[in-house]
Amino acid sequence: MAKGFASTGDTADKTISFDEIGRDLYAFTAEGDPNSGIIIGDDGVMVVDAQATPVMALEVIERVRKVTDKPIKYVLLSHYHAVRVLGASAYDEAEILASDTTRDLIVERGQQDKDSEIGRFPRLFRAVESIPGLTWPTITFQKQMSVWLGKREVRIMHIGRGHTAGDVVAWVPDANVVFSGDLVEYHSACYCGDAHLKDWPETLKRLGEFKANALVPGRGAALATPDKVRDGIEGTRDFLSALYDSAKAGVAKGLSLKDTFVATKQVMDPKFGSYAIYEHCMPFNVARAYDEAKGVDHPVIWTAERDREMWAALQG
Repeated sequence: MAKGFASTGDTADKTISFDEIGRDLYAFTAEGDPNSGIIIGDDGVMVVDAQATPVMALEVIERVRKVTDKPIKYVLLSHYHAVRVLGASAYDEAEILASDTTRDLIVERGQQDKDSEIGRFPRLFRAVESIPGLTWPTITFQKQMSVWLGKREVRIMHIGRGHTAGDVVAWVPDANVVFSGDLVEYHSACYCGDAHLKDWPETLKRLGEFKANALVPGRGAALATPDKVRDGIEGTRDFLSALYDSAKAGVAKGLSLKDTFVATKQVMDPKFGSYAIYEHCMPFNVARAYDEAKGVDHPVIWTAERDREMWAALQG
C-alpha cells in the first residue's frame, strides 16, 4: 500500500514549549516541528529562524513579548529552507541575517523550495496566503560575524557544510549556549535532501568543540545540559552515518535507488523509525545520499514535480 505523500497526512497541532535555557535565552519548540531561538540582550532581541509564515511567526513574537518588551532587532536565518524563513516579514524593522551561501541558494532555488515545502507539509504553512514572497537577507557574511545586543555578543558562524551548504550557528559566549539550526536534531529525523553528508559529521565535530552548556536544535526538545548537548550531537551523527553508509553500500553493489532505499530502511527503521518526520524524510534522504555516493556534490534542486515523481518511485 502506498504511503501518503510526505507529511500531507500530518494535521495534528503540536504543543508549544517556551523554555529558558540560559540567562535571557529561550527555546521555542513544538514536539518535532521547526524550532526558533530567542536571544535577549541589553537593548534588543535576536530571533533565530523565523517560522514558515508571518501568522505562525506571531506565535513566537507573542511569547517573546511575555518575557521582554525590548525590540526584535535581528532575525537570523540558519539556512534557506522555506519552513525556516518565510515568516520573516512578521518581524517589522528587523534586519535579516544569513550567510552569503544561504543568499546564493535562495537565488538559485528559493522559489522551487517554497513550492516544494508547501506541497509536502501543508500544516506547517498555516495561513500560507500571508507570505508576501521569498525572504531576502538584508545583511550577509562569508564565514563569521558578531552582533552586539548592547554588551551581549552573538557570534554567528559558518562552521562547515551539513544540512545545507550555507548553515550557520549562533553562539552566545557569555552563557556558552548554541543555536544550531538543523545541523542538530533531537529525536527527530534529519532532513538530508539538500545535505552534504560527507561534510556534516566534521561540522558536528566542530560544533562539539564548543562544549556548550545548552543547545537549541532545529527540531526536538531544547538540550539544556552539557550531557544532553553531547547526546544530541552524537544522535545526529549516528543517524547520518547509518544513512550515508547504507547508501554507499548500495552504490558499491550496483543497486538501484529503489533497492538502496529498501536496504537503507531495513537498517534504519529499528533505531530511528519512531523519530518525528522520519517517514517524510527518508525518500528524500536516500535520494540525496545515493546521489552523493555517486559523486554528485551539489544537491539537485527539489521541485514540487520532482518530489512527487521520487515519492511514487520509492514509496509507490
